[in-house]
Amino acid sequence: MIHSFTFDDLNIVLDVHSGAVHIVDDVTCKILEYYPEESMSIIMEMLSPLFGHQQVKGALTEIEHLVSKGLLFSVDNVGTEYKSVGSPVIKAMCLNLAHDCNLRCRYCFAGQGPFGGDRSLMSFEVGAAALDFLIKHSGPREHVEVDFFGGEPLLNLEVLKKLVSDGKDKAAGVGKKIKFTVTTNALLLNEQTARYLVDEGLNVVLSLDGRPEVHDAMRPFPSGSGSYGIAAVNIKKFIESYNFDNYYVRGTFTRHNRDFAEDVLHMARLGLKHLSIEPVVGGPGEDYSLQESDMPQIYSEYEKLTRHLLALKEKGREIDFFHFNIDLEGGPCLKKRISNCGAGNEYVAVTPSGEIYPCHQFVGQEGFRLGDVFQGISNEKVVRDFQNSYIYNKEQCPECWAKFFCSGGCHANAYFFKGTINSPYETGCKLMKKRLECALYLKAKEMLGCAEQG
Repeated sequence: MIHSFTFDDLNIVLDVHSGAVHIVDDVTCKILEYYPEESMSIIMEMLSPLFGHQQVKGALTEIEHLVSKGLLFSVDNVGTEYKSVGSPVIKAMCLNLAHDCNLRCRYCFAGQGPFGGDRSLMSFEVGAAALDFLIKHSGPREHVEVDFFGGEPLLNLEVLKKLVSDGKDKAAGVGKKIKFTVTTNALLLNEQTARYLVDEGLNVVLSLDGRPEVHDAMRPFPSGSGSYGIAAVNIKKFIESYNFDNYYVRGTFTRHNRDFAEDVLHMARLGLKHLSIEPVVGGPGEDYSLQESDMPQIYSEYEKLTRHLLALKEKGREIDFFHFNIDLEGGPCLKKRISNCGAGNEYVAVTPSGEIYPCHQFVGQEGFRLGDVFQGISNEKVVRDFQNSYIYNKEQCPECWAKFFCSGGCHANAYFFKGTINSPYETGCKLMKKRLECALYLKAKEMLGCAEQG
């Protein structure tokens, strides 16, 4: 299986199962429209009048060589061999420190804080039990991860601090290490808190949607006033004051800012380097939800963003845009490429009361409750369902060219839009494919640059 496309000045071909990327000329690109279904003699007859006999013959010879080396039209040896077996090993946990928030974001999947329940904060006792659960079920893994989440986790800062200390001690006692991350809207990110996060080595995910008018329209305070002024100042000060680099600034774009490239560039002009802006996932009745008719404009905007990022890189101002990051040499392990985030078997979320769910987006969905941190996992069926929800068991995925990068997409989006975790959310698939083409173009440009320097 291959995927070929043209982006501006380059014809790019991805060989899906080997992961090889080829930059090809026009004649090779045209040949691949017919190869291997048509014979070489027919291809020669069709294309020689357009490109010349020698050019077509030379391109065909090169194609045959790449095929023989397993770098073009390579065979899928993974689908028949991969099996999800064994007991799950938990390697990452999302601790919902706060089912409460100091904002009322319009698109919030957590119901603006409480996940459809009561506004509450996690106690240290529950958090400590969750850490015990993680360490106990992490098997032989030396490194495990904890993400402090909400709502707004800095509303529960003192418990966060105690859990960081407790977690580091517990992990060290059994020869493990815990990497902590906090996801915050930055409104409580004062100088003292910032210093703590830096000193303790936490990764930080900061929420900002871009331009002031865009951010304020979707991320207001309970009073209705905008939060951009405080969030942007705190984020910028935090990163600049400590020369901090272990962060991502994460935004969301909606139907109201389909020109989201401008929001990425706005954040870049603030001096922010590690950026992500996600497409909103909203119900069909919401005015901010993306529609099928928006897709051409969104595709165009991703292409525009690609060109902007390339231009910035050429000026020595490289931006690390999360969705355009791909590693063609190493990249994630085979299991990660096939089963994605590991929700429900390698990754779990814990509520303030200690209930365990497959991920933070399933919190409150009673049918997906796995158990609790005190008694352990009791809903083994749901664990097995998630364990077996990998690309070769999902509708449409086995024949998709993007499968090893997308890994089947978000389970929660699939469930909330299709009623099952095994049927991908189509809008997410379309946007993922466009982002991958942009990422492959940037990688191809990088490859050409390295070749020229060499």
